[in-house]
Amino acid sequence: MKRPATNGQLIIVSAPSGAGKTSLIKSLLDKTPGLTLSVSHTTRPRRPGEIAGEHYFFIDSATFAQMVAAGEFLEHAVVFGNCYGTARASVFNTLAAGFDVILELDWQGARRIRELFPATISVFIVPPSTAVLRERLEGRQQDDAAIIERRMAAAADEMAHQSEYDYVVLNDSFDHALADLSAIMRAARLRVRH
Repeated sequence: MKRPATNGQLIIVSAPSGAGKTSLIKSLLDKTPGLTLSVSHTTRPRRPGEIAGEHYFFIDSATFAQMVAAGEFLEHAVVFGNCYGTARASVFNTLAAGFDVILELDWQGARRIRELFPATISVFIVPPSTAVLRERLEGRQQDDAAIIERRMAAAADEMAHQSEYDYVVLNDSFDHALADLSAIMRAARLRVRH
């Protein structure tokens, strides 16, 4: 699969749930012109406060399956029983317009994108410890105890893949982690070839 000729580039950001990925990406987007986030499609129910088209495109399972069959996703995966996918046309159109695009993916999606586009920059965000990760997950008050245990088990699996990434950012201090992400973004834009 060939990516369109473009000035924009792909940047993957992955992390276990609760590592601070979403907050870091939001702050990076706020301070970085020409950078945008790819909005994924999902079959999971919308959470309170989430806006369709901004946080996710919420679709049913049948529509998701039709999009998979039509080859409309660059990558897709099932996470905690829900489907997630990155729309090919949206990403390619944004890149062709000259924007850099962040893909917020798990390790499976990240691996697929790197296979398709080896020049993609990949960043993995890690929490300072599993104890801090558990505190953050419990502090969000979005999930019951059983879901938190599933997320903790998934976090161990997710973090086992961090060596596959170009960069690892420790989120022990939000400002420091944001500065590291900004430095990676700046370096990416200074590369001669991508």
